[in-house]
Amino acid sequence: MLISAFAVAFMFACKEEGKPAETPPAAPAKPMPPPPPPPTAKAEPIIGEFTLMSFTGGPTIDALVKAGGKISNDLVDLGRMLYYETRLSKAHDVSCNTCHGLANYGVDGKTLSTGHRGQLGTRNSPTVYNASMQFVQFWDGRAKDVEEQALGPITNPVEMAMPVDGKRVVATLESIPEYADAFKKLFPNDAKPVSMENVGKAIGAFERRLITPAPFHKFIAGDTKALTEEEQRGLEAFHQVGCTSCHTGAGVGGTQYQKLGAVKAWPELHDKGLGDITKKAEDDYKFKVPTLLNVAKTAPYGHDGKMETLEEAVKMMAEYQLGKTVSDAEVKSIVVFLNTLTGEIPTDFIKEPSLPKSTAKTPKPDKKK
Repeated sequence: MLISAFAVAFMFACKEEGKPAETPPAAPAKPMPPPPPPPTAKAEPIIGEFTLMSFTGGPTIDALVKAGGKISNDLVDLGRMLYYETRLSKAHDVSCNTCHGLANYGVDGKTLSTGHRGQLGTRNSPTVYNASMQFVQFWDGRAKDVEEQALGPITNPVEMAMPVDGKRVVATLESIPEYADAFKKLFPNDAKPVSMENVGKAIGAFERRLITPAPFHKFIAGDTKALTEEEQRGLEAFHQVGCTSCHTGAGVGGTQYQKLGAVKAWPELHDKGLGDITKKAEDDYKFKVPTLLNVAKTAPYGHDGKMETLEEAVKMMAEYQLGKTVSDAEVKSIVVFLNTLTGEIPTDFIKEPSLPKSTAKTPKPDKKK
């Protein structure tokens, strides 16, 4: 009986082991992850590969500021006084600042400036700011630097009208002790410290500090946020139209001569520019390409001041210098860029100084021709 019971139990156990296992319920399927978003198209750069190359190669604006900072402060201070000094003119009524107003971005805003006895010059007075960056001075390039240029208006019969020999200028400054002492201190090795050459050196030293960095300079130095997208498009339009064939370097100009009316005769052009200096036919109607720094503040434009607005100047330059007709949209874009060339006026630096009084020996004003 015991064996039979064991056999029955064994058989029952075998049947249980041979029974197939029940399949557990399937787990709920996991949701599929969403497909990855399509790759975002990379935005095309606004500024072309070669655009900024037009403004490199020469000294940077920062280097020019540093160079100006190394000039003797005493020489700069004397130059500032002479810049505002009307006694350097025959009638004691015209100074450098008369035509190149420092509080007005270095210009007087006139088509032609008024000089001795109300005479008008024949060319528009360009800004004195950043002038030292340019490769020559005056529209026709007849002065090699700002030191030489500073003397030109003093002895020009239409402007300040002092005698060409400079003797009246020297006599005026020597008659005023404060000026005489300043020249002796600054030029101790000169037999005659008060001289026309040293007057030019002093005024030139002051002008070499009249540098106005602008947002544009930050941009070309690598600050991509210095210009808005709209301003960058204007810069690119400036390049694509062809303006950078002449307006190059940190000064956006001032690096070369160009013939006015290069591809189309300029209307009513009688001034021969550089040709009047060299007397060479190939130089006729050539003028220095001016810096465009602060150009939005220095109307009117051109050597004769006949272009009243930036928009007019852009259109005429495109037509007569490049042979292109630019749309109103292009002009507007370029003008937006040109406004990024405006720097800040150094109000403290240009503040008019207190000038020393005349003495009994100081030549009196002469309003005769």
